Amino acid sequence: MTPKYDFIAIDYIRNGRVAVGQLLIIITFICLIILIISILKFGVPCAIYVPTPIKIARRALSLAGLKPHEILYDLGCGDGRVLILATIEYGAFAVGVECNPLLAWIARRNVRRANVEEFVKVITGNLFNINLHKADVVFLYLSQYANERLKDKMAKELKHGARVVTYIFPIVGWKPLVKDEKQNIYVYEIPYSLSDEKGNINPK
Repeated sequence: MTPKYDFIAIDYIRNGRVAVGQLLIIITFICLIILIISILKFGVPCAIYVPTPIKIARRALSLAGLKPHEILYDLGCGDGRVLILATIEYGAFAVGVECNPLLAWIARRNVRRANVEEFVKVITGNLFNINLHKADVVFLYLSQYANERLKDKMAKELKHGARVVTYIFPIVGWKPLVKDEKQNIYVYEIPYSLSDEKGNINPK
């Protein structure tokens, strides 16, 4: 005969599993709603969210030569880690753009926890609609498709001396100023990277 407390334990475990299952369903539903709202408002995301490893972000900003008081733009900023790194370790100002409202909220929360709200701004919006003329450095970890779409925009809007640093996906047709092939990091500079071997400017 099974003791009574075993039945109690079994019921507790079953109820706990049901509660966890219901919670997961609710969370999934909420995330789906957020994704639908994001797509309707900002369009289909041009890249999936994959966090940039901190050591890669640190190496990328170092290669880009980010300096104190410069302005970094992170297009597709995710949880805000690159923004926080740029501010704390490099003394820069940072602007993050994120189309996913949930990720944008997480980024703002992380910025508050890092106590760098004075130096960081997170925008919930479409990165293709953000004017980049104030940027000294642009960080990209998106996709080849997104980089291709951004290429002409960056060529037109970025000021002379601005740098673009990409992880994994290079900008096809642009000449890297610096590259770390081992880490797949590429740094471009305006207008140097837009010119061909003869010095002719060719943003495409």
